[in-house]
Amino acid sequence: MLLAALGVLSLLGSGSPQPDVQTVYQDTSGPITAFAADGALLAWFERGAHRCNAVHVVSLTGVKVTLPKQAARNVTCRWSVGDGPVSLAVAEKTVGALWTLKEEAQINLDYVVGADASHPRERRFDQVAHTPAGAGRWLGGIAGNGSTLVYAVTEVGYVDQVACLSGGSCRLKLTGGAIHQVVGRRNPAVPDTGPAVAVAVAAGRVAYIPADDIGPGGLPLATADAPIPVRSARTGELVTSIAPDGLALGIALAPHVLALLVRRGEQTSVAWYDPADGTLLGSVSVPQATSPRLAASDTMIVYTVGKALYAIDLTGASAQKLLATPVTPFGVSVDDNRVLWAENVDGLGRIRSLVVG
Repeated sequence: MLLAALGVLSLLGSGSPQPDVQTVYQDTSGPITAFAADGALLAWFERGAHRCNAVHVVSLTGVKVTLPKQAARNVTCRWSVGDGPVSLAVAEKTVGALWTLKEEAQINLDYVVGADASHPRERRFDQVAHTPAGAGRWLGGIAGNGSTLVYAVTEVGYVDQVACLSGGSCRLKLTGGAIHQVVGRRNPAVPDTGPAVAVAVAAGRVAYIPADDIGPGGLPLATADAPIPVRSARTGELVTSIAPDGLALGIALAPHVLALLVRRGEQTSVAWYDPADGTLLGSVSVPQATSPRLAASDTMIVYTVGKALYAIDLTGASAQKLLATPVTPFGVSVDDNRVLWAENVDGLGRIRSLVVG
């Protein structure tokens, strides 16, 4: 199966100018729960019906590995995935993966776990949990690129816990948070980062949409016109600060492009900036139904509207519909001019690819 996938990928890497859709991988046993890509590295989370859940990783370099290496105390193996979302991120240089396992019970819990080709045993980096009322820690997303894997955490607490316990106001407030980088078996906070609702990484930099407010049930929210920091993922040094014209809903980062999905009033747009100095490079209006999960390279931004894939050519600042998919695509990524995504059709998962231009 993996060799077949690599064979198709080799064809895609041949530089064919035709925008033909290719099926990179077809799962004959069930759906794909999550998909992520970074450069030539692809990974997908496969829910095990009668075997362990697993993350399959393949690369054009010939690497193929199943993570994590099974062990008696493996959380991933027997986790009841159910209909709960699984997030997945990969880093090409380390052949590493980071994923989350969600549970909603007496507390809402997100396990943050990972492994890589050199250290394939599962590493449990964090348990991000909050009460149904909203107090505790919230996961703000995960991201990967190159040798960098990160996740975001926002902390929510009571304005006056004593008053809440005695029957008074249980109003909540933001109390902290940070972007955490996975380094070996450690998960240090990136210095000078704060609470976030979304995060992206590229070229050793991390950018995030700050959490500045509290919504229903304690949900951390962004606010309109809040600056978007771009920092060194290693030192936390501020590279620049992006000033969006409205409420930032989604974010993607490439070495020389930072893309935001922004809404102001009834207007929704995708805007892109220079992540080195914050200069606005362009903006295109998009439908309000555009998904906040953007993907970006230095030449193209890809987004979805329902079951359709769209791309913005950054050289001409124009948007085009790439194709309509039979079901809603997920895990959309872009590497130069190659778009990858996953979809589940009739209960079976597949990974597809389209070379644009």
